[in-house]
Amino acid sequence: MALEEKRPPVTPMMIEEEAALRNGNRGLPPGPWAEAAGPRPRTTERHIAVHKRLVLGFAVSILALLAVTMIAVLLSVRFEECGTAADGPPRASANGSLPGPARQPPGAGQPPGRPEEEARGGEAAEEEQQEEEEEEEEWQRRQELPPWARPRLPRHLRPLHYNLMLSAFMENFTFSGEVNVQLEVRNASRYIVLHAHRMHIEAVRVAEDKLAGGVRVARTFFYPQTQVFVVVLNRSLEVQRSYNLKIIYNALIENELLGFFRSSYVLHGERR
Repeated sequence: MALEEKRPPVTPMMIEEEAALRNGNRGLPPGPWAEAAGPRPRTTERHIAVHKRLVLGFAVSILALLAVTMIAVLLSVRFEECGTAADGPPRASANGSLPGPARQPPGAGQPPGRPEEEARGGEAAEEEQQEEEEEEEEWQRRQELPPWARPRLPRHLRPLHYNLMLSAFMENFTFSGEVNVQLEVRNASRYIVLHAHRMHIEAVRVAEDKLAGGVRVARTFFYPQTQVFVVVLNRSLEVQRSYNLKIIYNALIENELLGFFRSSYVLHGERR
């Protein structure tokens, strides 16, 4: 006859202890001690350190972004100032050349000169502009227009003879020219004014009779308002004397009805 194992009777206390073990209360009966010993969420030191690093990294990134933005703004402002200083107001230079690639003479595009030469050329252009302004002010004090600002050419010179030579280059539609003008002086003046437009003046020479020497040219300039070219001499031309004006120049063969221009026609379906 088998013996039966004796088990202790199940009491309510045992049931509560088993439920407490399942709920994680470490076998403590329910009550204030069990609630105090239960697990609670808490912020550890490691979490605090991670939060500090995140905040510090965010602040550093903001400062770096501000610094990069300020540097970019300063560089852009500096670049604009350099560009403005380099691109001065367009004006005709002392040798009569007009700004822009469309008015470059044949042979343009060569390497630029040394910085010292460019600086001297800029100073000379500023001095010539200042002289022009002073001369215009002087004419205004006289309550007269300067000879290059009048709608008609001055009459203190009379052309007697023209000798003109032209060489056309149809490969790039340019031409070079040389003109010799014999002038008779009616009234003393140190200005020679003649019509010229869209040309590059290479050289200007003024000479007296064959037995006399030349007259030094102080400077030359274009006056676009009246489309004239002005030769300023160091001294006035003498009355009732004859002088020779020589000008060497080049320009474009225009594609419009202006000056030395080109045209075309179609014959048997071929443009000529």
